[in-house]
Amino acid sequence: MIQVKEKQPDGPKAPPWWQKIQWITNPLDYMDAAGQRYGDIFNAPVLGNHSCLLFVSHPQALQQIFTNDTKQFTAPPNRLLQPIVGDHSIFVLEGDRHRRERKLLMPPFHGERIRTYGTLICDLTEKVMRQLRPGQTFIARSLVQKISLELILNAVFGIHDPERFGQLNALISTLMDQFKSPFTSGLLFFPALQKDWTPWGSLRRLQQQIAQLIYAEIRERRQQKDSSGSDILTLLLSAQDEEGKPMTDEELHDELFTLLLAGHETTATAIAWALYWVYRSPDVQKKLLQELDSLGQEADPLDIARLPYLTAVCHETLRIYPVAVLTVPRTVKEPVELMGYQLQPGTQVYGCIYLTHHRQDLYPQSDKFKPERFLERKFSPYEFFPFGGGTRRCIGEALALFEMKLVLAKIVSQYQLTLAQQQPERPQRRGATLAPSTGVRLIMQSGR
Repeated sequence: MIQVKEKQPDGPKAPPWWQKIQWITNPLDYMDAAGQRYGDIFNAPVLGNHSCLLFVSHPQALQQIFTNDTKQFTAPPNRLLQPIVGDHSIFVLEGDRHRRERKLLMPPFHGERIRTYGTLICDLTEKVMRQLRPGQTFIARSLVQKISLELILNAVFGIHDPERFGQLNALISTLMDQFKSPFTSGLLFFPALQKDWTPWGSLRRLQQQIAQLIYAEIRERRQQKDSSGSDILTLLLSAQDEEGKPMTDEELHDELFTLLLAGHETTATAIAWALYWVYRSPDVQKKLLQELDSLGQEADPLDIARLPYLTAVCHETLRIYPVAVLTVPRTVKEPVELMGYQLQPGTQVYGCIYLTHHRQDLYPQSDKFKPERFLERKFSPYEFFPFGGGTRRCIGEALALFEMKLVLAKIVSQYQLTLAQQQPERPQRRGATLAPSTGVRLIMQSGR
């Protein structure tokens, strides 16, 4: 029986302001050092103004947290992203409102609807790859972001106004590229610096331009009163709450804006990492190519997505450098025991995805890219959880994985590429997530 400890979990001793700077500039080194010294649970006051903010990486503790959502723990609004996504985003909503919105948004990202995106993903991949010339060096992340953004724009709006579609595409790309700068990314963690005289002012102006286009689309679609479309906006326009009230324009805007950003940015990063690992690992590339060739040239997208080694490559990519290194926070609702500590109400707890994915007892040689580990055993949702867990698990998980597999498969099977860099790729902060520091530089050799 575990003896309950009186004191709170220990953690790094540096002043919180210095720990926050370390967290912004080099989060992996911060977590590695703290995890090595303090173990499976430690205090890391790096977000907000909490003096007790716990990072947890033990699967048993994570299971307790995820399975007790809404009972012992609550999922508070994401204050970090609120200035970007707005007050009515699913990232910010709580309780019954969050559950209602989540239920509304789930269908387009699952089942039959996802399968209809298969051909579109393949076509978009071919379209952007055909623009490259033999011998050309390109940034993989920028290239796959074009695919991912066009896909999510199509899923959210359909193509009703090609000119507006193109404007949104360009503005969202520009907005997200602002977060290439570590300084701009750092502003997310210092709300007091979110002023017009800082780079935040440029972000605000881009947000306003995007908002004008989204609101224009909402107004036109309300006037058309056409409920036959299968895009997400059509679905949300017909949605009603328990009192029969439809969503307001502001609510629609915030949800659509959230989906546009979250629905392409993280997926583009994950695909770029997958390309890096495949072209850095000749054995992996060879095995993957053999598996893809076994399906032939005109393979069905669903058959491609079921390939075991391709799936293992994608999972190992998401394991070694997860795009999001932490889960959404949970706040302790009532006194609860966790890993021998008695936590008091108000304590914030984060599942540490990165440290869990690098536990040596789960993933020996965790710094090595070894897709085979996902063929040799099945990991529980408390051992491998790149999309988070519990009530806040990412609703776009199925579409993201489907897209990741198809884009990777199309590129590897149809084009000969080589890495243009000798130095290992390192993660760098990009807003609230981590992305390859150079974007992964590849050289187009030829088509197959």
